[in-house]
Amino acid sequence: MLAPLRDYLCPRDPKSSPLLCKTKECYFTRLSVWVDPSLPGFEEAQWIVSEDVNVEHLLVVFTSVDADSGGIWDTCARFMGHLCWHKIRLVALGPKIEGLRDDHPSKPECLVQLSRLFRLVGNGVEYKRLLVHALKLYRERGGDHWVSQVLRLLSDANLELGLYKEGIQQAEEAMEIDKRLGDVVGQARCLKNLAWLLYKDGQLDAAEKAALRAINLVPENGDQFPVSECHRILGTIYQSQGTREKAIHHFETALGIASSFSWHEQLFLTHSSLAELFLDDGRFDDASAHIEQAKSHTVDSAYNLGSTILLQARLWYRQRRFDEAKSEVLRAVEVFEKLGAAQGLERCKEVLRDADEEINNGKLLETVLLPVCIDLAVSAQGIKQQHRR
Repeated sequence: MLAPLRDYLCPRDPKSSPLLCKTKECYFTRLSVWVDPSLPGFEEAQWIVSEDVNVEHLLVVFTSVDADSGGIWDTCARFMGHLCWHKIRLVALGPKIEGLRDDHPSKPECLVQLSRLFRLVGNGVEYKRLLVHALKLYRERGGDHWVSQVLRLLSDANLELGLYKEGIQQAEEAMEIDKRLGDVVGQARCLKNLAWLLYKDGQLDAAEKAALRAINLVPENGDQFPVSECHRILGTIYQSQGTREKAIHHFETALGIASSFSWHEQLFLTHSSLAELFLDDGRFDDASAHIEQAKSHTVDSAYNLGSTILLQARLWYRQRRFDEAKSEVLRAVEVFEKLGAAQGLERCKEVLRDADEEINNGKLLETVLLPVCIDLAVSAQGIKQQHRR
């Protein structure tokens, strides 16, 4: 729709073009609501998948000519929110957002939404950096609800970065704020983050209690999103304890909830967890079936697609199909390098290390796997240096 506008209609003042302004009004009206999987209209928001480039072009144009308008930047935040759920990718608006003055009313929310996109493409360092800035701005403005929300996201960022103690403190602080505000859903989401952090920190009993508390806190007709996630956490905990049947029960419960709402990210994560479980048990047919299911829910997430490629590589290494497995790892490396996802590259190295245990052949490691490991180390280091700059 906007191709002719972009290519041929380039007025010096975009606001003087009735056609461009009418197009802007049409798109921005559709972006007037927030996307949330627990709210009506979630599925309808998938229109962004085919129109995202056009919308981003309009935002680039109008944020350039009307930078002080809060409405334009609020729309920018909602646009990124749509992408987080329906078409995961980075945007060209990042430098503009960070260039806003700190007292701009829309800056902290734009930083939060931008940070979420970085998380979803596997860049935990940028995810945390942007959230730290947003938290500072919200604390200065005194909005407890927003402070709690960013603290929850920061606890998730520290989970991604392996900083579990710091994440636990942030989740607990956020939960205290939500208790004071009487926000039950906020408390459940804090407990969900806390459960993951405690699990990663080796506190399995405390993690189990936190997940169960979150499930019990949400009423039956309440927000089921943290409930689905907590069942996946419980499945992971029980899997690590060797209680496979309990683990499968909770994974399947998570799948049932996510399926009823078409939550592709949750479906992807839970099918991936089941694939890992069956892979560890040597049930390769079941693992393969869940890998295919996970792949069907990657939607437009290149990072998730890379993750399913890695799962497939693990399966083929276990089946001693070494050439095919190596090819899959290299495909995953290509995906993560394009995204600048250092964590994804680290996971590629982990798969290769696991493969070495399966192969248990020094010569094969030297001739097949070692060159790939070296290339991965160089790529990951290069990405980290880019982030530092």
